[in-house]
Amino acid sequence: MKIILASNSPRRKELLSQVGVDFEIIPSKFEEQMIDLQPAELVEHFAFMKAKDVALRVQTEALVIGSDTVVCLDGIMGKPEDEEDAFNMLRRLSGKEHLVISGLSIIDTATGESLTEHESTAVKMKELSKVEIQAYIKTGEPMDKAGAYAIQGMGSLFVERIEGDYFNVVGLPLFRLGRMLEHFGVKLI
Repeated sequence: MKIILASNSPRRKELLSQVGVDFEIIPSKFEEQMIDLQPAELVEHFAFMKAKDVALRVQTEALVIGSDTVVCLDGIMGKPEDEEDAFNMLRRLSGKEHLVISGLSIIDTATGESLTEHESTAVKMKELSKVEIQAYIKTGEPMDKAGAYAIQGMGSLFVERIEGDYFNVVGLPLFRLGRMLEHFGVKLI
């Protein structure tokens, strides 16, 4: 069965490739707009809408995977708008535990069947100094990441511990994805 990733995220592409999945990328054109839902419901909604957008456009039998990830600490933290926003996000995360929640949705274009779930991972950030935050922002790494950090990059130096799926924090919960693909008859190993 053909697998399509409805995302242009280099991290999701790398993770899916890492587990040997043969897939095609067709980025979703769905535009996220904040709606009044709990974080887990929101990421599931966005993941489903991204998968649906691509599923409606493909002319072949395929499993379309949509995904969305947010960082939560007293509300949802998206990607920073600018360096000041990144600084403020990292200040808020400093010394605290937060949740990273990813929604996953798979749609079978042949049958219309869909499966949508989410994964949550707790991340404890060390106490960050103003100098550390400013130096990290200068690297440019935080600018396109939810919560303004990348656990798979230099941001790993700030992560004291995690409880849950590491790959979820990177942007694609591989264990849950594998289980969901099995539901559609696809075994990765």
